[in-house]
Amino acid sequence: MARLNGKVAFATGAGRGIGRATAKLFAAEGAKVAVVSRTPANVESVVADIQSAGGTALGVICDIGDVDQIKPAVEKVVTAYGGIDILVNNAFDPNAPFSSIIDLSVEQLQRNLDMGPVAYLRTMQACYPHLKASGEGRIINFGSMAGVTGLVGYGPYNMAKEAVRALTRTAAREWAGDRITVNNVLPLAETWAKEANVPPPTNALARFGSPEEDIAPVVLFLATRDAQFLTGYSLTPDGGSIIDSAR
Repeated sequence: MARLNGKVAFATGAGRGIGRATAKLFAAEGAKVAVVSRTPANVESVVADIQSAGGTALGVICDIGDVDQIKPAVEKVVTAYGGIDILVNNAFDPNAPFSSIIDLSVEQLQRNLDMGPVAYLRTMQACYPHLKASGEGRIINFGSMAGVTGLVGYGPYNMAKEAVRALTRTAAREWAGDRITVNNVLPLAETWAKEANVPPPTNALARFGSPEEDIAPVVLFLATRDAQFLTGYSLTPDGGSIIDSAR
């Protein structure tokens, strides 16, 4: 239970769901965790959980969809903990509009882009010098199996999440010389399914994933030295959905 001793993790969307589970697992493994979310009550709750379990956490109120809030959030963490070794880009806006392709407007698409690849890009750029200074920086972005399978009715979300995969692969190449690995997680999780009203799963395991038991451990793996030879890769903790998409 010490795979992240001495590491500092900056985790967005950490107030609930997968982000919350990841923040708590990272702290249990010895990391100092910045719990980043735009909802104060959620941040306070996660920080309290981590601290009551003996971990170290710092609450950071930040809407990563607002460019002016990102750098101050990063600076707050660096001031408190001396650097950043791990960035988890998990923030997701459940209120971002969904749409079929025929009805898709530029405005609907832009909202999803702003809260997805654009926000992830800005956060990566703000954290980059600290990840480089770490000497073994880790970035874990969140895409979605919805984009891979082309989930009907989720056009702007699917497009934004596939853009995150392209961002991940490109940064993995450009930042490899800085010893920063950049990987992507494409989960099929029960929390997202509930928020987005996704149809029942038809994957091989016939269920959605648990943030605590199925998804966060994959994120942890990518943050450790065990994954030091993986970069630009998309891991799919999806219960076997990838099997259908590969046909």
